[in-house]
Amino acid sequence: MRLHSKSACMLAALLVAALLSCRPAAADDNDTLYRATAVVSGQGEERQALGFALCLKDVLVKVSGDPRLADNDRVNRLTGLAGTFVTGFGYRDRLSGRPLHDEQGSYDRPHDLTCDFDRQKIDALLGSLGSKPWPAPRPRVALMLVVSDMKGRVFTLTTDSVGSQDEDMRGSLAAASDRLALPFILPGQAALSAAGLDAGTLPKTELAGIASIADGDMAVVGTLTWSDKALGWVADWRLAAGTKTYGWHARGVGYDDAFRNVVAGAAQILSGNGQPADLVK
Repeated sequence: MRLHSKSACMLAALLVAALLSCRPAAADDNDTLYRATAVVSGQGEERQALGFALCLKDVLVKVSGDPRLADNDRVNRLTGLAGTFVTGFGYRDRLSGRPLHDEQGSYDRPHDLTCDFDRQKIDALLGSLGSKPWPAPRPRVALMLVVSDMKGRVFTLTTDSVGSQDEDMRGSLAAASDRLALPFILPGQAALSAAGLDAGTLPKTELAGIASIADGDMAVVGTLTWSDKALGWVADWRLAAGTKTYGWHARGVGYDDAFRNVVAGAAQILSGNGQPADLVK
């Protein structure tokens, strides 16, 4: 991994620690909120600038908990200056260990570009945008999800459910959770059964008290249903925060987008940024 940094020794230790772990550092460490990773093609200046811009948007959303900042006009105008917010960065070759093909030079080889951002500058930028940091530690959100797949299988997604897509869905949820530094956890099947909940009763259950089934601080109850008519998955979500219950949905999406939608929606609510937008494709 080639490293460029204003504080090379300290940043090298931070990046090595992050890249050696199978998932990003825990969300109760505020420093990790100011780090993001983007996939870029090679290490040229143009690709680097694009990576900095992508990482800046991710960090603003992650630090604030407000997904709307990713499409903010003022943020879009600032992306060309994203490098001025970066304190250090490093690359990881996504094809490490694989030889170059004749038609593929190192310029086009995909890399993970990990950037660390200046905390004071990011906080000040958020303030200028009318936003503010949402500090760690953040609540643990228990996801109680019933899936109806394209093969007609209806099941609860749990830590130990077994099916053709279960592990991929768990991985997708984990990736979305890590990206926004909001811990999402799933219940075990035995815990659900002990609480008298299953695929039939879960969508209608009250939100109060069920988070403890998965050792969470609060719960999102949802359904994820394959729809030929929508040409994709249809997701509906419910979350109670304070005295209000929020609902939002996604239509005609891949399940990766559905999990990003539920995590982003929960982050927006819990960070005090209001009602999530529905996602329709």
